[in-house]
Amino acid sequence: MCRSTVTSMCSNDQEHDRDMDITNKILMNRSNRKLEEEVHTSTRPSLSVQRSATQRYGDGTRQDMTADPEQNTGIVTETCRIRMGTIWPYLEGIDAKVDMEQIHKKISLKVNVKTISFNNLYPPLLIPLFVSSSSSSSSTMAPPVTVNSINPKVIECEYAVRGEIVILAQKLQEEITKNPEAHPFEEILYCNIGNPQSLGQQPITFFREVLALCDHPSLLDKSETKGLFSSDSIQRAGKILEQIPGRATGAYSHSQGIKGLRDTIAAGIEARDGFPADPNDIFLTDGASPAVHMMMQLLVRSEKDGILCPIPQYPLYSASIALHGGTLVPYYLDEATGWGLEVSDLKKQLETAKSNGIDVRALVVINPGNPTGQVLAEENQKEIVKFCKEEGLVLLADEVYQENVYVPEKKFHSFKKVSRSMGYGEKDIHLVSFQSVSKGYYGECGKRGGYMEITGFGADVREHIYKLASVNLCSNISGQILASLVMSPPKVGDESYESYTAERDGILSSLARRAKTLEDAFNKLEGVTCNKAEGAMYLFPRITLPEKAIKAAGEAKTAPDAFYCRRLLTETGIVFVPGSGFRQVPGTWHFRCTILPQEDKIPAVVTRLTDFHKRFMEEFSD
Repeated sequence: MCRSTVTSMCSNDQEHDRDMDITNKILMNRSNRKLEEEVHTSTRPSLSVQRSATQRYGDGTRQDMTADPEQNTGIVTETCRIRMGTIWPYLEGIDAKVDMEQIHKKISLKVNVKTISFNNLYPPLLIPLFVSSSSSSSSTMAPPVTVNSINPKVIECEYAVRGEIVILAQKLQEEITKNPEAHPFEEILYCNIGNPQSLGQQPITFFREVLALCDHPSLLDKSETKGLFSSDSIQRAGKILEQIPGRATGAYSHSQGIKGLRDTIAAGIEARDGFPADPNDIFLTDGASPAVHMMMQLLVRSEKDGILCPIPQYPLYSASIALHGGTLVPYYLDEATGWGLEVSDLKKQLETAKSNGIDVRALVVINPGNPTGQVLAEENQKEIVKFCKEEGLVLLADEVYQENVYVPEKKFHSFKKVSRSMGYGEKDIHLVSFQSVSKGYYGECGKRGGYMEITGFGADVREHIYKLASVNLCSNISGQILASLVMSPPKVGDESYESYTAERDGILSSLARRAKTLEDAFNKLEGVTCNKAEGAMYLFPRITLPEKAIKAAGEAKTAPDAFYCRRLLTETGIVFVPGSGFRQVPGTWHFRCTILPQEDKIPAVVTRLTDFHKRFMEEFSD
């Protein structure tokens, strides 16, 4: 309720009416941070008015003003708060102030306070006074959370894989759904993210059979089950359920993951590498990403702590480092040598960081590479391991694409295998290896399963790593089960072995063909060069853009490769991620393209891209 006259009665029998007319004009402009106040008061001699104003700003600064204080008896002060377009002042005995909080930029507000009637100033009273106000713009209390008040680390971090281009693609998809003729294409072709099943890849039958039986254990007691599920999936599900307390996949587990599943994963790592693995070194996580965040939480203490990261890099790393307040120390992969990793460049970047006062804590290596698709040679890996040992760096090995190798001359070798083959043991090198069920031939992104294997860390540090895991209680049980299945698939002699190998090999051989088709198509485009796709799920072509295109991008206030990708999307429906989202050598431009659209969709990608690129280059030719 708002009114211009308020009458307040005190408990004292004698009433002393005092009338006071106040006219305030408050002009506030945050751009120059000036506050002006004009006050006219009329009152009895026994009462004076002290006016104090405090203006607070979003950046934490404040401006205090006091207008003509008089040292008489019965000092009255006025407190004002901006609320829902109306100023709510309060008359208060002794020491109140006019507190103008968060007045919006460039708002001129005129306030007319009509009449006050009250009794007995003492004891101090708090008397609400409703004010009529007129404003050239509505004035409201600032929201409790604004972009200016959130954690600046959140603003700093970026994740281009799901950024502006993808948001636009989703908008276009909605428009096509409502009106199929809204755009010159019938569907959006998502080539932006490693999400295989969203693009039509089918899950591995054995994995899903085991999951179904674990989630619905009563099926194991039904006679029909043997006719619907393979014998080895029934056997495996029964074994896994015995390892889960209460046979309940909906219950919490140990914070590191179910012990029996970690035993299975450790056995799988040992079979892969030929060296022992300890299940107590394994932390099951919701995909590899939480494990990366956990290690950044552990290692980054301040902006003076640096993490060596490859450029181009997967944006998870730059985002995680930013969120935890560290410094990304870049080392550049050599595009001319197939995205090679040169240890000489690692040393150079390390010394530069040290000279700038940065304490480099760890080295990130992504093998096979994302977004670059290279597979490291074993000799190169040995050089990297030796470098980390000599410099006292933690080696963070992102190995989630270990199954995705497409060229016969290259093989995947885990960094743990390489370090152990060099004779380095637990005390010689700190190594964290990441694996995920989201990639490979399985592509179970939505199941959120993965793990990290930590070696070389002391018992006291491991306690704190366990504490970090405990904060999240545990990873989801379906993801834990899948991680164990990925590291221990059907073997020769199992009923599912032949169907499993057929599904696995069919997916991997198709990915290799898709990669080759796209690689060849990119290399035929004017001004585009693309390195060989050796592994992972991506190609990262370099594009040389005409000066007119670069100028147009500048006028649009966007990076040139983002300008190209946006035009590609709006004209063809193809979604690529600009290379600038992954960082790159300054002055070069790229885009990342997945090889995941189903094989029968690849010709459409090539045709649409080729036609668009020709039009684009002609439009912006110098």
